[in-house]
Amino acid sequence: MSRPFEFRVLGPLKVIKDGAELHMSANRELAILASLLLNANRVVSVDRLVETVWAGSAPASAWRQIAICVSRLRRTLGAGVIETSSPGYLLRAEPDGIDWLRFCALVARARTTSADGEREAAVKLLREALSLWRGNPFEDIRGLRYDVARMEESRLEAMEACLELEIELGRHHQVIPELLALVAESPFRERVRAQLMLAQYRAGRRADALRTYQETRRYLLEQIGLEPGPALRRLHDQILRDEVALMRPAPRAPLPAQVVPSQLPPQILPFVGRERELAALDEALGQDPAAAPATTVVSGAAGMGKTALVLRWAHERIDWFPDGQLFADMAGAKPETVVERFLRALGVPAADLPLDADEKLALYRSWTARRRLLVVLDNVTDAEQVVPLLPGGAHCRVVVVSTDPLDDLVARQGAHREFVRPLPAADARQLADLLVGKARGRALAATSGSPLSLRLAAARMRTRARPHHDGSRHDPARHDGARHDPVRQDPARHDPVRQDAARHEPVRHDAARHEGARHDAVQPHRDLALHDRAGHDRARIVSSASSSASCEGCPAHERHPT
Repeated sequence: MSRPFEFRVLGPLKVIKDGAELHMSANRELAILASLLLNANRVVSVDRLVETVWAGSAPASAWRQIAICVSRLRRTLGAGVIETSSPGYLLRAEPDGIDWLRFCALVARARTTSADGEREAAVKLLREALSLWRGNPFEDIRGLRYDVARMEESRLEAMEACLELEIELGRHHQVIPELLALVAESPFRERVRAQLMLAQYRAGRRADALRTYQETRRYLLEQIGLEPGPALRRLHDQILRDEVALMRPAPRAPLPAQVVPSQLPPQILPFVGRERELAALDEALGQDPAAAPATTVVSGAAGMGKTALVLRWAHERIDWFPDGQLFADMAGAKPETVVERFLRALGVPAADLPLDADEKLALYRSWTARRRLLVVLDNVTDAEQVVPLLPGGAHCRVVVVSTDPLDDLVARQGAHREFVRPLPAADARQLADLLVGKARGRALAATSGSPLSLRLAAARMRTRARPHHDGSRHDPARHDGARHDPVRQDPARHDPVRQDAARHEPVRHDAARHEGARHDAVQPHRDLALHDRAGHDRARIVSSASSSASCEGCPAHERHPT
């Protein structure tokens, strides 16, 4: 941008240009600008802007009206601020130019500083972040209610963290008024009530602390029929017993070393070809948040090697994502279950996981807001499985593997899409040579361009080539034992049933003589066929690959990973 801008969204929306506030009065333009600002430097689809403006009751001319509003915004803001980028628009802004992004950055720095033991510095950072709030953001924009809830949750968490640090620093007298106001604002947050009780007790107001607990218990029972949680009850018992530990901050336990999640499955080897697809993934998932989409869909028919391609790329580019790689097989999985698993992998303690599904999603986006993460979602069936799992950070990347092209995800989220086609003939021959050797690889590769079909056919060929051991034919001890065992030499001598059958043996013997003559007549043809093993091998290869190709329509959980 040629001129500096300052966008303020933590309260009534304001745009400051060269120190002067720009007049923004149209509600629709404000709603569009707000959505673009919350997704700064990322493409926002027209469908998403329509939902933001009309919240489910859009007219038939919604797309045209969005274009008109964007045109007016461009005239107000100037050239180069809002760009057209399929399937929607993109607002370019510096991170320091949006107060919401500054708030998130300050909170993240405060968290790191506090973990290093510098509580005073962490309090200053949190106070600076909280001072950016000037009121309730986007009060009149129904289409952004979930974004508003996420922002408000971040503010409350920052406030709670700041007050807790100040209590540990011995400022319990100063924080009691703020805690009373925060309890009135958010009466269901038990952490705030516990902080108020502790601050009152340390300030010598033991009776006030016990009364705060009784008021909390009565309110929770009246409103939702629940007793206070275990942490609040334990604090109440400690106050009743006047435990000495309450009068001094508890020693901070050393934090465990952060575990970077590395959930990628191993690569599927051998792997050949796909240079064009790998280069396309490099371009689509580059590290420039202003140029690359955050989500890429890898689509194609079953058995084409989509998962193998994605895992190959992910392992080769693992250094792009130093904060971790998350992986989930979405076949039959619910997004809320996967989100909880991802949160635990990112280091969120199980006790801190919220019960509400929307709160889990908000926490997930908060934890991923400042990280460089790769999220791979395999066997996705529809866009509804993906949207809740999209991280909140501009440097995060999501790769979705699906047999469905997921047009809805591409349209609504601005996702890039890459189609995976059958292996070229040369690559198929190279893969077959690696699997079964050059002697049989050419015949195998000629049957299919599907990597899964080639791998299954090769596995069957190796199974059939395995030598079979029959102990009854090759065990000398067994034959030696038979010579000394009268039952084995003549079973009929010790078996009355067989003795009776032996009386009819002449008839059977005569029939067997005719059967033996027929067998001798056929045997030369069988011996001749045995010399043409190459023909049998070729037929077996074609049969194996044909049956493997039929697996391409099988459900994902019945196939090998591709």
